[in-house]
Amino acid sequence: MIPMMKRMNLAALVLVLGLGAPAQPHPVPYPHFPPKDSTLRVMNRVAHWQLEEWKGEGMKYPAWDWVNAVSYTGLFALGQLSGDTTYWNTLRCIGDSLQWETGPARTMADDYCIGQTYAQLYIATEARPPAGTASRPLPAASMLRPFRHLADSLLRLPHSESLEWKNHVQLRQWAWCDALFMGPPGLAYLSTATGDRRYLDLADSLWWKTTAYLYAPGDSLYYRDSRYFGQHEANGQPMFWSRGNGWVMAGLVRMLANMPERYPDRPRFIRLYREMAARVAGLQQPDGTWHASLLDPANFPGPETSGTGLYCYALAWGINRGLLPAARYATVVANAWAALMRAVQPDGRLGYVQQIGENPQRTGASSTEAYGTGAFLLAGTEVYKMGR
Repeated sequence: MIPMMKRMNLAALVLVLGLGAPAQPHPVPYPHFPPKDSTLRVMNRVAHWQLEEWKGEGMKYPAWDWVNAVSYTGLFALGQLSGDTTYWNTLRCIGDSLQWETGPARTMADDYCIGQTYAQLYIATEARPPAGTASRPLPAASMLRPFRHLADSLLRLPHSESLEWKNHVQLRQWAWCDALFMGPPGLAYLSTATGDRRYLDLADSLWWKTTAYLYAPGDSLYYRDSRYFGQHEANGQPMFWSRGNGWVMAGLVRMLANMPERYPDRPRFIRLYREMAARVAGLQQPDGTWHASLLDPANFPGPETSGTGLYCYALAWGINRGLLPAARYATVVANAWAALMRAVQPDGRLGYVQQIGENPQRTGASSTEAYGTGAFLLAGTEVYKMGR
C-alpha cells in the first residue's frame, strides 16, 4: 500500500470496480437491446482491431497521450466486464513501459488523463491480484506514486487564473470543455484509490469553475472554450460541438462513480447530469447518432461516432444506476448503440470518428482514432448490462 494511505471505503471500492451499484444493482434486460454475447463479440472485435493496429502500425501518439489514454479507459472497462486478462495485462505493460508517469505538461489535463487508468488498475490490483502475469509481485504502489505526486502539486496551486483562451491557459487550467473528461475523473479515481478526499474536492471545485465559465444554462450545453462564445453555425444557431459535450457527459458519470452517496456536491452533479441528458436526448438524429454539430446537424449530415459513443455510455450508465428513467432514455441508448454497431467496419475498426479537433468537422467510414475505440467500449460495457 502507499505509505500513510487511508483505509479505503469498501463500498467505494465495490462501486468503482463495478461489483455493485447504488440504486439498481441488477439492471434489467430490455427487449430492444441485443443479447449480451452479441454485444461482447462486437466489443472484442473493436478492441482487438485497436490492439493489432498498435502492434502493427505503432501508436500514432505517445503512449501517455490523451488520444490513447481515452482508449485505455474502454479497454479497462472491457477487461473488467469480460474477465479476459489480455486487456488489463496490456494496460499494465503500457504503464510499466512509462514507469507509471503521466505526460510532460504536468498541469495540462490532457497529459494526466492516463491517471484514470493508473488508478483503476491500482484499485483492481489491490482487490484482485492479477493472474497470468510474470512471477514477480506487481509493485502496486508504483502505479500511483508519480500521479499522486502530480496531484499533490495541483493541490498546492491557487487555480485563480481566468479561463479566457489566451496565454496558453490550457496548459494550466481546465479552460476547455474536453478537459472535464481528461482531468476530473483521474483525480476522482485517485481519491477512491487512496482514500484521500482532497483529490475529489479539487476535482469538484475546478469542475464548477469550468462550468461557471463555459456552460450555457439556456442551452444546457457547454461551449468548447471562450473562442466559441458568440460563434454560430451556418443555420444561425450557436456552435456546440458534439464530442466536446460528450466529453462532459462522460466526465460527469465518471465523477459520480467515485462520489460517495453523501458527498455534498453529489446532488448538484446529478442535477447537471439530468439537465444535459434531457437536452442531448432531444438532439439525437433519426440515424441514432449525434452529428458533429449539435444544433446544425444538416450542415454535418454524416454520423459522428466518438460523440455518439460518449453519449451512449453516459446515458446507459445513468439508466443502469437508476439516475435516468428507462422509459425515457432506453430507446435513445438502443438507437445509439445500433448506430455504433453499424459504424464498425469489416476489419473491426470503428468508422466515422471525427479526427482530433475542437469544432464540428465531417467524417467518413475510414475515419478513426483510438479515443473513438475507447468511447465505443465504454458504451458497450453499459449496454451489455441492458441486454438479454
